[in-house]
Amino acid sequence: MPHLFSPLTLRNLTLRNRVMLSPMCMYSAAEDGVVTPWHRMHYAARAVGGVGLIVLEAAAVESRGRISPNDLGVWEDAQIAPLRELVSQVQATGAAVGVQLAHAGRKAWSRQRGSGPEPAVAPSAVPFDKAWEIPHALSEKEIDAVVAAWRDAAQRAARAGFDVIEIHGAHGYLIHEFLSPLANHRSGDYGGDAASRRRFLLRIIDAVREVWPADRPLFLRLSATDWAEGGVTVVDTVATAQAAREHGVDLVDCSSGGMVPVAPPDVGPGFQVPFAAQVRQEADVPTAAVGGITTAELADVIVRNGQADLVALGRELLRHPHWALDAAHTLGHDVAWPKQYRRGRRST
Repeated sequence: MPHLFSPLTLRNLTLRNRVMLSPMCMYSAAEDGVVTPWHRMHYAARAVGGVGLIVLEAAAVESRGRISPNDLGVWEDAQIAPLRELVSQVQATGAAVGVQLAHAGRKAWSRQRGSGPEPAVAPSAVPFDKAWEIPHALSEKEIDAVVAAWRDAAQRAARAGFDVIEIHGAHGYLIHEFLSPLANHRSGDYGGDAASRRRFLLRIIDAVREVWPADRPLFLRLSATDWAEGGVTVVDTVATAQAAREHGVDLVDCSSGGMVPVAPPDVGPGFQVPFAAQVRQEADVPTAAVGGITTAELADVIVRNGQADLVALGRELLRHPHWALDAAHTLGHDVAWPKQYRRGRRST
């Protein structure tokens, strides 16, 4: 059986292990969305620490789609060269590197909640919460423009040299807003039944695949459940994952929540792993598991038991940049250490 430190091949990319840095906003970009020295230090440190795949934080496909005013951007060509420098630095360590392409929709950055430099947009004029501004409901012509923005961002990601793109379709942001009946009150081509609510996502996948090199993997992050009555369920997510696979997605990164301001009912170690396992089995697509995974033993069991193909760590890799190297030691796997650090390697 595969284990945490076995390689994983997706299309023409082979990852050195199954450990993935989960995309997490650093709130450290310049206000024009450009990479700063913080990003180069942060991501390179986790790559040197043995992570197989580094996925950069949500990078906005439009300036109005930022989660915060200091999010990374891929909405203009001036952002490519600094990203290319970061990509090269990470790849030089032996890690692969991806970028999460995102649009915050009605949850775009705000000093007054839902009110950034431009009006927030959404499938319907439904705010995230009572204190948030009512977003502008996108017209079909405006939807076409947003899909084009995702395609253009994917082209920039290819020019920057990324190995992987992850489309952010989770956590209450724009794609998730179209998928969930809690935010999507439209009728017609983009609303109503589940198939129509998926149309926006599938158009984005097609637009990205049109320009993203065929030999490079495409990931999709989904919220498997909204944790709220009337919202997305894991059954819906299996169907969405099946459709996404048919349109060229290679792996589904299974998270949850974010559509409405409610907390999951029971959070513990690996609490979202069952979602990854169900999507993997029923949609017949590779998955990543994320959420509350901190120990080498749990991460290894997830892979060995076939519950997921990648294990994504977030907070644990903030606390412990060299988690992967220590996990290999704990599990008894011999992995290469950076030559600069070999004096610190434990022999037993």
